[in-house]
Amino acid sequence: MKANLFFKYLVCYLLIVISSLIILNTVGAGRIRNGIINDNIRSMKIEAETITSDYMKGYYSGNMSLFDVDNGLKTIDTFADARIMIINAVGEVVSDTRGTSFNDKNERRRLPAWLLEKDSYVGGNIKELSNKAIVAVISPIDIDFVLKGYVVLSMEVSELEKDASYSIDTLNICFLILGVVFLIALLFLYRISIIPLRAVIKAAREYARGNFDYVFATEENRHDEFRDLMDTIEYMAKELSLMEEYQRKFISNISHDFRSPLTSIKGFATAMMDGTIPPELYNKYLSTICFETDRLTKLTSGLIELNKFDSHQALLDIREFDLHSMIKQTVEAFEGKCRDKHISLNLIFEGDESLVMADKGKIEQVFYNLIDNAIKFSHNDSDINITTKSKGNKVIVSVKDYGIGIPKESLKKIWERFYKTDTSRGKDKKGSGLGLAIVKEIIQSHGEEIDVISTENAGTEFVFTISKAGV
Repeated sequence: MKANLFFKYLVCYLLIVISSLIILNTVGAGRIRNGIINDNIRSMKIEAETITSDYMKGYYSGNMSLFDVDNGLKTIDTFADARIMIINAVGEVVSDTRGTSFNDKNERRRLPAWLLEKDSYVGGNIKELSNKAIVAVISPIDIDFVLKGYVVLSMEVSELEKDASYSIDTLNICFLILGVVFLIALLFLYRISIIPLRAVIKAAREYARGNFDYVFATEENRHDEFRDLMDTIEYMAKELSLMEEYQRKFISNISHDFRSPLTSIKGFATAMMDGTIPPELYNKYLSTICFETDRLTKLTSGLIELNKFDSHQALLDIREFDLHSMIKQTVEAFEGKCRDKHISLNLIFEGDESLVMADKGKIEQVFYNLIDNAIKFSHNDSDINITTKSKGNKVIVSVKDYGIGIPKESLKKIWERFYKTDTSRGKDKKGSGLGLAIVKEIIQSHGEEIDVISTENAGTEFVFTISKAGV
């Protein structure tokens, strides 16, 4: 931002103020001036009509003398602040509130004929009225449909411009006061928006450098969108920090899990090549090499599977199938392992069949991983129960063993990739630590939930849901 956002605000503010003042004192001043002139013309026309009805009809009917008319017009002049003239039918001045009716030659003064033909006039000076620009109103005096003369009211434009200037000055003062108010508002806007925005930018730069412990240097009592933005960025930084830690652990784990079988394979192959291992033991060590190769294959397949879920490339083939039939087929694959450990796999189904809508291959993988884990961590001569139960539009599935269980502090970590709960006792040394991570990704990709209940030295139960078919 480099402090230029406030500068832009200030430039916009000055442009608005200056352009508004220019417009007010040009276009606005002209309209105010014209408005005052038009208002005075209307007022003078009303006064002219009043003079005609109240004075001139009485004068021409003989009921009033010219002296009485002059006195009345001078009173009106005082209140209306306008020069009043009475003109006869031939254009001669009969009465003038601010001058005489005769010129230096003792002749009656005359007004131009073209002026008497107008009803109003705004323009340059007329020597018979004033040496300055004037506003004049001409009202005919009709008595019994006979033109007897004219009533002429005039006023210098400069007098009206004083009123216009006063109005414009008042508006300028009000506008300048508003300008100060707007400037204070701009400074307040700067404080509540640009300052926290700078804090956000600084924090983002710190987080970009890897300083995820940076704390915003701003008011803690804010409760607005900037506070939400700051909280969101802080949360993002924490997540990035956790992601960075996860990546370090991920690289460490995957390096360890790849290095161990590769070391075995290379060691046995080298020993066979240089004669350290006699030919009669080749089959034994070749079996070990095949075993380690299978471990690498499973680990690679698991990583590829998880990567598909991470990049949203894992497409589900959702179709209807019988869950009970699929579970039975999966269980058959573990007969040998169960026989070796004398473990009983008990299928407790609700009904003969259970039709569900899911990706059969993916759900089969879920059962394979869960049953494999249950056998691995079960004691000899124990039971494993697989239960299905219908509830609403879901089928609730449970895989429960009575083995060593999961420590309480490990329950939240079992879904993490490469996490192994009992490496110290060697129970899961053959595993990759990816099985439960894959299980959770598959269940969540179906829009379902999976949970675990476990007590150490008592057993573990995994419970998840699958959507029924035809619902």
